[in-house]
Amino acid sequence: MKLNLPLKLATLATVTLSSVLPFNTPVKASGFQETAVEQTKVIAIARPYGEGKYDLLVIEQIPGKRECWAETGANPVLVEPLLLNYDFTGICRRSTDSNGYSIRLDGNDLGLNYLLRVVPRDGELVLVGTPRAGNYSEIVLGSTKGLASGFMKIILNPGWQFTKRSYEGKILGHFYFSATQTALASGGQTTGTVPTQTPNPVANNGSTTLLADINTNVYKNNIEKAVSMGLVAGFEDNTFRPQQNVTREQLISMAVDAIGTVYKVDLEAQPKRDMIPFKDVDGSRWSAKKIKWAQWNFMNIGNPNNTLQPTEPITRAELIDTMRRMAIHLKNQLNLPRELQQTQQPVQFSDISGSWAEGVITQMSGYCGIATAIDEKGTKFAPDSKATRDYTAAVMVRVLECVKAEAKQANATIK
Repeated sequence: MKLNLPLKLATLATVTLSSVLPFNTPVKASGFQETAVEQTKVIAIARPYGEGKYDLLVIEQIPGKRECWAETGANPVLVEPLLLNYDFTGICRRSTDSNGYSIRLDGNDLGLNYLLRVVPRDGELVLVGTPRAGNYSEIVLGSTKGLASGFMKIILNPGWQFTKRSYEGKILGHFYFSATQTALASGGQTTGTVPTQTPNPVANNGSTTLLADINTNVYKNNIEKAVSMGLVAGFEDNTFRPQQNVTREQLISMAVDAIGTVYKVDLEAQPKRDMIPFKDVDGSRWSAKKIKWAQWNFMNIGNPNNTLQPTEPITRAELIDTMRRMAIHLKNQLNLPRELQQTQQPVQFSDISGSWAEGVITQMSGYCGIATAIDEKGTKFAPDSKATRDYTAAVMVRVLECVKAEAKQANATIK
């Protein structure tokens, strides 16, 4: 059956404040740093969006500008987000989804590893970091100290503070909920025996190194680029596990993040056409917003019974079909011709005849060499084999580089 699917190598991680950090925990390796901010100028808010449902809203007041919010009461503190009543551009900064905020613990950005959620619990709303996979303990960051209707302030637990992501001295818009194990312990939070975590260093050429199991991998350079771009992460034991399968929702998430390196992705935007949600993708699932966005913007996903089967592995044929759709979407956004011009002679694969994806695989082989043989050797593509982490990272980077090169050439031609 043809399944037109894309999906994120959102590597699965867990940091726990009450149990030992598992040794298979992935940690994002990047060159990002963090910069301190004035704590009174940033607020975390539990925002109601449905019957008994809340999500996380982070607002930052720009100094010298009109107030972005007002606070009243206690236990809980009610918040009136004034920015809803006027154009807040240039007055406040806000982040409404995982693209705009993440947990940073002991210098490690855990955005790919943990999903920040606001959940009702024991008469209050609690801000928790939920592992994207695995049966491990959550991280509790703060709570509303009570329950009421409307917007409520989330009071961070001792040891946690707001910081902002920075890169090469430039402060970025991304917010961190930041802490160290030492600060959490001194603040009274129990911490188990947690192995020391150090972000993978960045080599002089800007590529992420020390992924111990990719040194001889044919896709090593592409993997390092994908890691440095934040599309995929290594694991805590400095491995990448290149032969591990990629699930459908992982590829969707990775594809959306890849698109986000070209233009800003708004996961809160409402679809302009009717969409039937997948029966097996609950709205609270970590990948739900990205799946919905992908379905609306560039995916043709679906099974006859309207299920996605998000945790099922994707095949190499499905991966390449996804890359084709992603490339066309990006070209549309950049006002480039939709056609995928052949940049090289396509490989005559020996095992794709009769496959539903035969034409797509051939086309994507000629388009910047995105579709290639297994381990870049011979003529077998293996369309029905499971897509692995190394090849998925490689083709994702190839698509981005190909589209960006085409856009650069077009701009040069216009000039």
